[in-house]
Amino acid sequence: MIDFTAIERGEQTLLELGRTLRVRDLRKATIASIDHLKAIIEQADDAMITFVPHDPEADDPFAAPDEQHIGWTLGHLVAHVTATSEESAAIASVLARGIPYPREPRLRYETPWRDITTQAQALQRLEESLRMQLGYLDTFPDTPHLNVYRELSDKARAKFGDLNVMAQYLLGLKHEAGHYAQFADVLRQAQAAVVTA
Repeated sequence: MIDFTAIERGEQTLLELGRTLRVRDLRKATIASIDHLKAIIEQADDAMITFVPHDPEADDPFAAPDEQHIGWTLGHLVAHVTATSEESAAIASVLARGIPYPREPRLRYETPWRDITTQAQALQRLEESLRMQLGYLDTFPDTPHLNVYRELSDKARAKFGDLNVMAQYLLGLKHEAGHYAQFADVLRQAQAAVVTA
């Protein structure tokens, strides 16, 4: 998997990291990331997929008012990270082919998280997302256009830096990796709840 520590510390940008990688590295990292998430989900039974964890930091401004401060289930996390990674890969595909990408429209669809209620459904969503992300990598030309950038707001540019094809794809992988600890914590809480019960 790709180490994003230097980026988290502000010592490196996604653009700089992307200059050290090739498309084959993105492919390997995508497979490794999904495998990591599948390994977590494989430890959960169906009840654990819908277990609502305690999360005092839960704050989702895009959720319905009565759901803004609830912990995310494993099913919710799967729906969220796969949607973000697929959107990032889709935009990267556009940039790779030499087409600047505007701020809108968003290329995002998120599976309704309440629809993911079993381990099998969570694993299916992860496998489907892997296929889609690798499919977007297959649309990259042999020599991707590295000097074409996504249009960003000043706020987004300050947060992420300039995003070319490699940096844009890495943004999705970084987001996914940023949720690893949350996945592990929700699984831990769900397993503990089973033992307690």
